[in-house]
Parts: sequence; C-alpha cells; structure tokens
Amino acid sequence: MRTRTGVLVIGTGIAGLTAAITALERGLSVIVVTKEDRVEECATNYAQGGIIASKPGDSADALARDIMEAGCFYNNEDAVELFASGAPRLVFDILAGKAHVDFSKSNTSYDYTGEAAHSTKRIVHFEDHTGDAIEAALAAYARSLGADIRTGHTAVDLITNNHHSADPRELYLPREVFGAYVLENATGCVHTIFADAVILACGGVGNVYQFTTNPPAATGDGIAMAWRAGADVINAEFVQFHPTALFHKDIKRFLISESLRGEGAVLVDRNGRAFMHTYTPQKELAPRDIVTRAIYEEMAEQGVDHLFLDIASHYKGEVPIKERFSRIYATCLSGGIDITREPIPIVPAAHYFCGGVKVDLSGRTSIRRLFAVGETACTGIHGANRLASTSLLEGLFWGKRAAEACSAASQEAPASNGACGAECAQPVSGERFDRILDWEKPANPERFEPSLMYQDWNMIKLTMWNHAGIVRTRKGLQRAEADLNYHEHRINRFYHEACLTRDIIELRNGVTAARLIVGAAMHNRKSIGCHFRLD
Repeated sequence: MRTRTGVLVIGTGIAGLTAAITALERGLSVIVVTKEDRVEECATNYAQGGIIASKPGDSADALARDIMEAGCFYNNEDAVELFASGAPRLVFDILAGKAHVDFSKSNTSYDYTGEAAHSTKRIVHFEDHTGDAIEAALAAYARSLGADIRTGHTAVDLITNNHHSADPRELYLPREVFGAYVLENATGCVHTIFADAVILACGGVGNVYQFTTNPPAATGDGIAMAWRAGADVINAEFVQFHPTALFHKDIKRFLISESLRGEGAVLVDRNGRAFMHTYTPQKELAPRDIVTRAIYEEMAEQGVDHLFLDIASHYKGEVPIKERFSRIYATCLSGGIDITREPIPIVPAAHYFCGGVKVDLSGRTSIRRLFAVGETACTGIHGANRLASTSLLEGLFWGKRAAEACSAASQEAPASNGACGAECAQPVSGERFDRILDWEKPANPERFEPSLMYQDWNMIKLTMWNHAGIVRTRKGLQRAEADLNYHEHRINRFYHEACLTRDIIELRNGVTAARLIVGAAMHNRKSIGCHFRLD
C-alpha cells in the first residue's frame, strides 16, 4: 500500500507528538507511526522527576551555565543558549496551556523542585508521574486535532532517492529522504509511506545494555535507520547511566527518580553508611556521571551487586512521601519495600543517550527532508553528560522547531530540479515518488525461533555492559568491537533471510546502534563526562 503525507513522524513521545501537533496546527497533513500497540507506550510515559520550566528569579544565563557545567563544556553553545532562552516558557505555553497538564502546586504556586547539578529549584512536576501526565495530555490534544496516529506500525527503513528510485538520474542528485517503509505488525504487510519531510522521534538505545531504565522499545531504531540512510551520527560514546534504578528480582526497568535526592535522600551501603561525601562536595546532588561512578566503585570495593537510597530518614518535603512519590511508593511496595520505613535497593542502569543523529538548531539532519528530535537527535545541548530534567523539555522545544521548519519550507516555491537546499521540506513532485520501488520480500522467507533472537540480544547486552558501560578500557572496547562486528554480520544475514517482524527489525537496529557506540568510544580517547576511560 502506498500513502502520501506532508510530514511523517516516527515515534509518539513528547518530541514526536509535539512535532505532530505543531505541524497540524500549521495546516500540514501528518501521519504518526509507533511500533507499540498504545500511543502512550514510550520513554516519555515513564519519566518521573519533572521538566525544567520558567520561574521568576531564574535566568537563561543561569540555566545555560548549569547545562554547560554538567556537560563538561563539551556542549554546542549555540544550542544551549537557544534552549535556555526559549524552551522553559513552552512548559506553560504548550503543556499547561494547550494540553492542560496539571502540574503539582504548593498552595496556589507551582511546586518547583531541585535535582542534581541545578543551581536553583526550577523543575515542575506532577507528583512523580510527570511523564505519563504529559504523554496522556499531548496524546489527547493530538487526537483532538485529528492526528492520524497508526499504532502497531514499525518503521523498517527510510526511503531515499539515491537508493530506492528506479530512475538512475536520482543517483546524481543530492540525497533526500522521501518517506519510509513501515511494517504493519499484525498483518506483516510493508507499507510505502511517502512524505515531504520525515521527523525521527524514536527514542534512545538503552536496551543494548544489560541494565536499563528504558522501556523495551528503546532499541536505537532512529539512530540506526538514519545511519543506514547516510546521516551523520555524533557523540555516540556519551551514554548516561542513571545512578539509581530499582534493584529487584521481579521488578525490572524501574527508575528511582533523581528528585528523591533533590528532596534529601542519601545513598548508603548495607550498613547504612553514607559515602558520597568522600567523592565530591556536592554529595548526592553531583552530576549523574560522578554519582554513578561512585556507586560503581563502592559496589566493586565492597563486592556487592547493589547499594541503597534512604529517603525515609532524610526527606525534607512538606507533602508526605507516599503522596509526593506515589508511583515509586506503590511500585516499591508491590515488591515488598516500604520506602517510608526502609532504604531502597538500587543499582546504576543505562538511562539516556546524549549522542544521536547530528542536527542543526531546527532539527535538520545532514540529509534533505530528514529531521530528528528528542533522544534520537544530537543538537549538542547535552555535551558529554545530560543535566537532569532537560530531556523532556528538549523534546518539546525541538519537536516544535522541527515542525515549524517543515511548515516554513513547505510555503517556499519549489526548485525546478527538485534539489532544493538543506532545509528542504517542499512538496516532492509526484513523478519522483512514482519511480520509488515498493518493499521487496525475500523469495523464500524463513521463520526463526524466538530463542535465537533472545540469545543474540543477550550477547549484545552483555558485551555492551561489560566493555562499553560505566567504565571503559581500550582492550575492552576492542573486544566489544570484534564481537559486535561478528554479530552484526550474522544478524544482517539473518535479517535478509527472515520473515519481517518487529523483533528482527529491532535486533538489526540494536546491533548497529551498539557498534556505533563502541566505535565512537574507541575514537574518543579522552575520559570526559559519561564516557569514562580507565586508560
């Protein structure tokens, strides 16, 4: 089936939905796809702590300084300045205003909270359900605008003029993205969706690691698809590990928000001894890479597989713990842990990808008609390490900017040869789309046992955790590179022979994303931020 739209958005988190909403408000036709069966099943939905917002007495300069310091001054200064001056107000303009997110208040004022490495309390939240409150509100607002959201649809690959056209003349034109091949999970049918612009909002890469706070869908899809299409991927060595994921045999992928430490929680060992003061004067409120490595070193020194976070003995807030952190309280209680009475067992876990597809200040990639936003993109705002609570706001801000760029370009007169400038999102002539080939299935596709893919995923996760995780060495990275090259070759052969499914697409994307991380980590010999090399 062949479909055409003005903008194709891949992903339904805060970045993708904001892009879709902005494009719809500007009169563009939009199709949004997600491989999940529910719009709300995405990383945004699981964010707990909060989102940076404008606040009387705060300043763009102060926010920019905090972002730069957390990012070890490896940041793109232009992106940081643009973000700090323009993004915080959007929380009230779009989320509280248009989407009606009801952020928590103390009396009649917003309940601003603090998190690590912030010089002031500038983060608004909805208890510890900030992400799902935002996601539900944006999804409802997008639907009210008539958004065409297709769940259960997995993007397979981007369509480019150079690679997928039957017209040999396209080989000599600059590369452009014309849409994507999209698998309908339930039927196995691959749809050809043409678009004047594609916005990748596919999330991060957490599931290439053994321990992660990310939902299962975070398999590096957007990064891998963009790289295969020829886009630039940068800063891939910077994978941020969150210091405090719940350590529990039955409850996986659950984040213990940094906002607990912002409200006074203290990291302790099994004897109740606090230790962060021996690593940094900032103690629990140091940047995440410092706290993560401190926990890692304490675990190694003590020969244990987890430590603890004590909120019960040190909470400084006015709202009772079970109300202020209702989601964390309920989840932990379901696992037999009462956080109002006992410390929470924690372990570091892969959390956020600071690298991604290289984009400019409007989300444009190095390929015409292709945009990337949110965790899939790298604007350079995070540098070598992300400041807490910037990610939701980054998705909101650049989701809006990317869609605005699509709208502005669509109003311009098209170039006669179809080869407009890098900002191009002008309508493509129907003849050029007509010459694009549909997806071609293998002649005799094979069905493979799920256990084989499970085994391949375990290989990738263990390789990345052991050799490209919190602490890295040259020899470990070389071992990881050799192993992943072997796995990627075998998985790609497997992919080309198999019946196309979401699982095999994710496995292919995951091993590519893992190899990109390792390659970047080997290239960057400087230990900085969340890229820590012992050698």
